[in-house]
Amino acid sequence: MNRATPLFFLLPACAVIGAVVVYPALRVLLMSFTDYNMINPPQPVGWAQYQRLWADPLFWSALANSALYLVVVVPILVWVPALLAILVNRPLPGLTWFRAALYLPVVTSLVVSALVWKWLYAEQGLLNTALRATGLIEDPVRFLTEPENALFSVMAVTVWSGLGYYMVIYLAALQSIPTPLLEAAELEGVSRRQQIQHIILPLLKPQMAVVAVMSGMASMKVFEEVFVMTQGGPLDSTKTLVFYLYESAFIDFEMGYAAAAGVILFLLTLGLSLLNLRLLGKP
Repeated sequence: MNRATPLFFLLPACAVIGAVVVYPALRVLLMSFTDYNMINPPQPVGWAQYQRLWADPLFWSALANSALYLVVVVPILVWVPALLAILVNRPLPGLTWFRAALYLPVVTSLVVSALVWKWLYAEQGLLNTALRATGLIEDPVRFLTEPENALFSVMAVTVWSGLGYYMVIYLAALQSIPTPLLEAAELEGVSRRQQIQHIILPLLKPQMAVVAVMSGMASMKVFEEVFVMTQGGPLDSTKTLVFYLYESAFIDFEMGYAAAAGVILFLLTLGLSLLNLRLLGKP
């Protein structure tokens, strides 16, 4: 077989990727060096859009919100699904229903989930009603209308919607762990906690790297929850980098400026993904 033959089989996939990924990315990069408002032709402005980003305090506020989102959400989505997978990876009655309940948010539209949680978070919603009924609070908690609470309330929805998906990834990995290995450890008197700490979790390290990268990218690109639940408020406390980009492009119609923000978002996401793979992918 000619050595070039495999390349011909790759050409259709490469053509599709080039058309829907590489070409638009290059267009965005070029657009970031222009002033374009969708009406007048793009005007080259050099690095002016990036200089404007550097001087915009709202951009830095949105970046800080995205960074906080990353720091809080990613560790939860790396460790909690792993522990849940270990918990449900045993033949106990009712575990099938428990697994299905955990996975249900994954197959539910994120917009629908955000609308439901917005109702739950309301001052007269179910959460405040339950808290008042138990005597834990007297005045309603303003989950989405207080700047101190809003971002963390949105984070809870992201965590809730992702737990089941990442749990399935860990469950698939747990199925590949040799049963004799755990049985031998048990015969040697190794406790269940020690098995998890010294055998199971180290074997899950490659999957943890994958989950860290996936959840990190999802956290940097969070949009639907913010759009549905808070619109970036109150006082821009939930305005993430993607929502800032959306407002610049589709509300202010500053496409060149939004493209510059998109380039920064891409570089940050790429850098964080490579860092996660380097830190968690080490043997």
